[in-house]
Amino acid sequence: MILYEHPFNERVRTYLRLEHLFQRFEELTTRNHPVDNHFALTTLFELVEAGGRTDLKSDILKDLDRHKQMFNGLRGNPSVSEAALDQLLYQLERCFEAMNNAVGKIGQSVTDNEWLAALRNRVAIPGGTCCFDLPAYHAWQQQSGDVRRLDILRWAESFQPMNASVKLLLTLMRDTGSTQKMMAMGGQFQQSLAQGKFQLMRVAIDPALGLIPEISGNRLMIWVRMMRQDGDGRLQVSTDDVPFEMALCA
Repeated sequence: MILYEHPFNERVRTYLRLEHLFQRFEELTTRNHPVDNHFALTTLFELVEAGGRTDLKSDILKDLDRHKQMFNGLRGNPSVSEAALDQLLYQLERCFEAMNNAVGKIGQSVTDNEWLAALRNRVAIPGGTCCFDLPAYHAWQQQSGDVRRLDILRWAESFQPMNASVKLLLTLMRDTGSTQKMMAMGGQFQQSLAQGKFQLMRVAIDPALGLIPEISGNRLMIWVRMMRQDGDGRLQVSTDDVPFEMALCA
């Protein structure tokens, strides 16, 4: 099954974008080729942009605190494992403390580094990181893979509290969703939502169907339209009845 996710608010949209960037960064930093290192750095610059919102840290801390209060309220519930609850609350507390203790703007260590700032400015220019444009960067790429990797991880260290927090918050959100089997009649599906109850929609489709869901929605209503891609990559509306799986996450 191919999984698609659609956020219902700007905060969750930002979390999903950050998760996507962190996953890409972690994959690229397992490799030691200079090209992989280059794209790990460009991903780091994207993280600076995506994680640089002034209110993002506040949003994450509020979400972590809300979950701490909610799960603390489950103390003494006979249907809840105390060991599992303790472990989860410990994770929430660690993430909260790490985010709360982070000094300054997230990613400031990257923006304050003159060498990285020069590279960041040139990355936006097609071919702008050639050896004649950035000889210092070219020299760095000739160092051993281990040295380059350690440098990149050191520059990204300030993002680790955000990475752990976003992962935990999205995991908790996804765990609230119950998967149901649905049918898009004539390629179309829509459903009303309880106002403000859900934050994320997850749609899974069998790849053998060759269909792509076009999802739109807000806190009141969701729409799914099944599309088929032609040989030129253009999307055409499908009129078939299409089975799919859906989960709504609070």
